Amino acid sequence: MNMIGPFLCLLLINIYNMDAKGLYKDIIAFCESNADSEVVKKNSRDFKDGFIGYGLTNDMIQIKVKEYKSQSWCSLELIYKVSKLLVKEKNYELPSFALLLLNEFRKEFNFKTFKEIEHWFTLGINNWAHTDGIVQYFFPVLWKKEIIKLEDLSDWRISKNKFQRRCVPVAMIKLLKHSTDFNMLLDFIDSMMMDPEREVHQGLGWFLRECWKKEPLLTENFLFKWKNDCARLIIQYATEKMSKEERLKFRKEKKY
Repeated sequence: MNMIGPFLCLLLINIYNMDAKGLYKDIIAFCESNADSEVVKKNSRDFKDGFIGYGLTNDMIQIKVKEYKSQSWCSLELIYKVSKLLVKEKNYELPSFALLLLNEFRKEFNFKTFKEIEHWFTLGINNWAHTDGIVQYFFPVLWKKEIIKLEDLSDWRISKNKFQRRCVPVAMIKLLKHSTDFNMLLDFIDSMMMDPEREVHQGLGWFLRECWKKEPLLTENFLFKWKNDCARLIIQYATEKMSKEERLKFRKEKKY
């Protein structure tokens, strides 16, 4: 019977056309049947604000995603629909399924894909890992194929969701492969430099560090302008690869 169960499950997936609700339920059933408290404990170390999950490994999710993608009923439109259900959930693995399923269709990405991802932040993207995963999987394609322009991220800079705001500078790191207009890039993040959230500070500092590697003088001038006012974490991240002597220039000036 132990061998028949998984076989029947796979057979049913192949026979029937799966709709979004059916796929959503199947993913949850898979997560529940493979839950592992030890994996939850291990993953919790990376999330200082707390971690809620079933305890699946990335490999398990990847294998299941490939299984779904191999089915004739699995389409980009279906993934758009099921993703709206998955990203709302608190359990970490469910938005992860949304990211990895959508990534399987990267050759079909278009502007609608970008708008779908944008909507995810309204529904429930609420941690740095999924935010940076969105950048890792989707933005290289969006930038390379010129599906979006930098201006399409304008409203993201003032989003209520701090992780959508973080996504702006982190996504711009991927844009550095395609744009050399550093004045434009630095101007674009200028309005974000007083953001109150740590996660955004990290993203800004990370982006500025990468800018400095390519255009040090312009980036240093930008940092010098902000060194007394922006969060110190931005400066810390941005100057991480500088020498000790170089970093001294960006110490906050004492007020007398």
